[in-house]
Amino acid sequence: EPWLEFSPAARAAAQGRAMGRVIRGSRKGKSLIFSAKTRLRKGAVKLRAVDYAERHGFMKGLVKNIIHDPGRGAPMCEVVFHDPYRYKLTKEKWVAVEGLHTGQFVYCGSKAQLSVGNCL
Repeated sequence: EPWLEFSPAARAAAQGRAMGRVIRGSRKGKSLIFSAKTRLRKGAVKLRAVDYAERHGFMKGLVKNIIHDPGRGAPMCEVVFHDPYRYKLTKEKWVAVEGLHTGQFVYCGSKAQLSVGNCL
């Protein structure tokens, strides 16, 4: 058919290809310069693993530091607990709730009181 010779769009459609550009939103997924800057992130935010002490009582932790994590809307805090099974300290990273400050004691467990920073 002679009209296929003159129209590149029609020729591409007949061959099963799409004409036009790849839109910018699609190109962002492919390139290295549009990727998220994750090098300076501080780490994952998790609560304590629920163990015997938390199920039947509570654990006392100390808020050591409040950290800004790039790419996260809320500040993080570093909470230090005594390990219930070994002689060592364990550090946890939590999302810092409003009203939390460094030097504050926070309590985790089923018997913890309902107050700012505690995890029931």
